[in-house]
Amino acid sequence: MAEIGIDIRKVKALLSAGDVVGIPTETVYGLAGNALDEDAILKIYSVKNRPKFDPLIAHTDSLAKLVKLVKEIPPQAHELAQAFWPGPLTILLEKKTVVPDLLTSGLDRVAVRIPDHPLTLELLSGIEFPLAAPSANPFGYVSPTSAQHVQDQLGEKIPYVLDGGMCRVGLESTIVGFEGEEVIVYRLGGTKVEAIEEVVGKVRIQVNESSNPAAPGMLKSHYSPGRKMILGDIEKNLSELNPKTTGIISFTESFEVSDENLAVLSTAGDLEEAARNIFSALRKMDQPHIEVILSEFLPQEGLGKAINDRLRRAAV
Repeated sequence: MAEIGIDIRKVKALLSAGDVVGIPTETVYGLAGNALDEDAILKIYSVKNRPKFDPLIAHTDSLAKLVKLVKEIPPQAHELAQAFWPGPLTILLEKKTVVPDLLTSGLDRVAVRIPDHPLTLELLSGIEFPLAAPSANPFGYVSPTSAQHVQDQLGEKIPYVLDGGMCRVGLESTIVGFEGEEVIVYRLGGTKVEAIEEVVGKVRIQVNESSNPAAPGMLKSHYSPGRKMILGDIEKNLSELNPKTTGIISFTESFEVSDENLAVLSTAGDLEEAARNIFSALRKMDQPHIEVILSEFLPQEGLGKAINDRLRRAAV
């Protein structure tokens, strides 16, 4: 099994040797490897059992390093970087040839971000290469928000997990790109659309759900807990099912099922708390006795939009 600890020197050595490790970010834990090393990228795909047409995000710790990866940083991208980095925002930019096509699945743009976690920023500051770091889970399964989650899912396949505690945001980053002067949101995530619009004006939301994604994390079936999932009126749907074999993920309310079958995202109705808890809730539902999961849409505002997006994908 993987070793769990905070030995950054050991992690640097593993990464420099072409290995892959688990690392914390403010969003979810990532499965990290050298983003410029095709062998390391292939190892990430192999460990995750991830399709090679689903591109990866390159993580670094500064704009000075970022400019080595991309042809230019447009003015709007600069504004967004100044406003939200380090933080849960990924920006698509035209890549330089140093970036392997394998990282971008042959696309001309590379997804880049500066994560907001002290351990990972310290790690990134001590290496010369960016890190590819998709969520540290088997492809299509629930994203990990703790070192133990990574251990449970990938511990037999990787040597080390850098333990940064529970993830503060708990949702993947929002992904944006540009078409001319227009800002496009390709994936809803930890940075609110409303906050982005305060910086660059009105954006267009284009959340792709095909099997040919233009950006990371856009496949239609994703974040699956391995159970049939029904979205809608929980109380009505529960009346037609066996409560002993039904799991429930609700926003604020409790229901007449056992504690092991129930996950309430936020009794206070706090969307940020709900975002931190959504993947743990999905993971909780992956129990042998649970045959179907009921959930409901949250308010379609702020982080609620991103949570609803994850629930839709989990229900496919």
